Parts: sequence; structure tokens; C-alpha cells
Amino acid sequence: MQAKTGDPVAVGGGLTIDPMFDLRTSFEHVDQPSTDADALTVRLRSGIEIASDTGFSFLVEGEGTLGIINDYNSTTNGKVTRSVVADPQNVELNRLQLRYARKDFGSVTVGRQRINIDDQRFVGSVSWRQNEQTFDAVSASVTALKPLTLEGTYSISQRTIFGVDAGPRTAFDGEFILLGAGLEVGPVKLKGFTYLLDYDAGEPVALTSSATYGGRATAKLPLADRFALDLAGSYAVQKDYKATANTFSVDYLAGSVGASLAGFGLTAGYEKLGADGLGNRFQTPLATLHKFNGWADLFLSTPPAGLEDKYVSVSKAVKLFGGIKLGAAYHDFSSDIGSVKYGSEIDGELSFKLSLFDAGVKYANYDADAFGVDTEKLWFRLGYSF
Repeated sequence: MQAKTGDPVAVGGGLTIDPMFDLRTSFEHVDQPSTDADALTVRLRSGIEIASDTGFSFLVEGEGTLGIINDYNSTTNGKVTRSVVADPQNVELNRLQLRYARKDFGSVTVGRQRINIDDQRFVGSVSWRQNEQTFDAVSASVTALKPLTLEGTYSISQRTIFGVDAGPRTAFDGEFILLGAGLEVGPVKLKGFTYLLDYDAGEPVALTSSATYGGRATAKLPLADRFALDLAGSYAVQKDYKATANTFSVDYLAGSVGASLAGFGLTAGYEKLGADGLGNRFQTPLATLHKFNGWADLFLSTPPAGLEDKYVSVSKAVKLFGGIKLGAAYHDFSSDIGSVKYGSEIDGELSFKLSLFDAGVKYANYDADAFGVDTEKLWFRLGYSF
């Protein structure tokens, strides 16, 4: 079989070298009542992975972002009269890791690494932004006990999307312990998790140390030819932890029901990030936040009165070229305390993949009532990766 671009290259002695290349051009337009922004950026992420048939591998990867149109507040360029587009110009080490993995055991990874847990609601790499989030950590998974899977991470630094020129926001340091246990029973997947976040005293005050304990269940139930139900539910409680100044306990609840038929999908869901009325609210500071609560990103931090998000989404997958995806969603946002209507949002996207290329258009329109400002965003993206 002829090797494809980006395939690992055998160099003898059971070793392979796997080149990695990810080039992405992104245009983002933001329209808000008193500010706007236009950002055209190009990001290159490239590196190599050297792997042995013993299960060991070594990976190094750099990342750089260049601004072509810079009419935006990148959070580091000082253009505070513009709307924020968090894609600063940046050159940095993205990943540097040593890994051991075997199918009959699991894996252990040491170093600066990408961590995506489940749907990334609590821990993720924020890959939507040009500069992704990584962690200086030791992580492990055990798959030898199937159907039980165990996973754990000990991290000392959260390397943020803001880049090496962001001063104290370049990385948030502390001790982060991420534990999970999963069980797969037929079409049902069960997961219990514990996330213990202890931020160092010198980190921004908005980063509150916390202990989160919860569970998640998902199921895909085929009911007829090409027709299936997708069910998901999560519950968690978040409490004060270590040096947190005050005592608190707030909860999280999420559930969704989806149906898919011949490439069409329809999902209705509800998510609550609770608050206690004393300024404490459920937060997920390690998450890929753009995936949740609307693409306009008005709720990257949970409001003081908490958040309820009622949503419905539709999607269509077309098996043309490498795959075309169309999607749309509607969100209704309100507070957890007092049920104050925050606003509503309409989102839409079209994306496709052709060989090593992928492209997409994405749109978000947030209509503010009692929270934030009217916000409209539009993205165009083109990528090439192997």
C-alpha cells in the first residue's frame, strides 16, 4: 500500500517517525453595540512523534499564530477599544511529552500535553481557538480491567490560550487532580469523576479552588433501521477546597435527548450551573467553554446568579466529498436564582472535509435581555493538516 502524506515513516529497529502539520487560517468578525472587531489570523502547529514498537513514544510540537488583519483585541495587543478575539500573535512550545501505551494495559503520559476528558465540559484543549490549552501533567489510563476503565491526571500548570506574552495569564499554576472511572454496559456508558483544583495563591482571584464530584451517563439506543435515540445526563456538586476563602456548595445538572435518522439529528437539552446567592456559582475553568452555552461566548464565566440554558439543535450530515455537516441551534438563557431572562441565541454552521483540507462557516447571534450585550459573530476557516 502506498504511504499517504503524514503517515509514520519506518526508520528501522522498530522505530517510526510521524510528522505532524496543522495549518489553519481563521477570519472572525464581531459586532457589538459600542465595539467591533475583525481578525484574520494564520496558525501553524507542527512537530514530530518518534514511536517504538515497545509502546514508548516521544512527541514535540510547536505552535505559532500570526495576525494578518489586526483590528481586534487579542487580550495582549492593547487594542481595548475593539471587541475581544482571543487569538493573540504567539510562538510557543505547545506539547512536549513522553508516553507509554499498550492496548492490553492503557497508557501513561508525562510532560506538556493535550487533555480532553469526555465531552470537554470540565476539561478540554479549547482547540476552537488558534492557540490551544495544554497542561504540564502526568496522566494515566487503565483499560486492562474492561468493562471498567480508570483514568487519572496530576497537573501543576494550565497553559492557557492567551500565549506566552500574556503575563500572569500565560499559565495558571497549582495542583490539579483529575480522576475518573467508567463502565460500559451494552449501549450505556457510566462515568464517575472527581476534579480537585487547587490554584496557587498568586493566581487571579477569579480562579477559585474547588472540589467537584459527579457522574455522567450516556446511551445510544438503536430503535429501527438508521433510527436511534441518544441520551445523556450529568450531575455534579462543587464545593470549597483547600485554601478557598469561603465555604460553598453549588450544583450542576445537564440532560439531553436526541434522535437521529438517516443523517438527520434533532436534540433538546437543558443545562444548569447553579449558584447559592452569596456570589458562589458552579464554574468549569479547565473546560472547552466554546462548545457550551452558545457560540457567541457570552457565558465563558458563570454569572453570579447562575445559569440555565434550554436549547434545541438540528443537524444534517451529507456523505459527499469527505463529509459535509450542517447544523443550527437555539438557546434560551436565564439565571438559576430568580429565573431572570438573560437573553437568547441562534447559532448555525456549515463545514466540510476534503482529503487533508477542511473548511467551515459559523455564525452566532446573541440577543441580550438582562445579561451582556447584543453580540453577532461570524467565522470563516480553512485548514490543512496531517
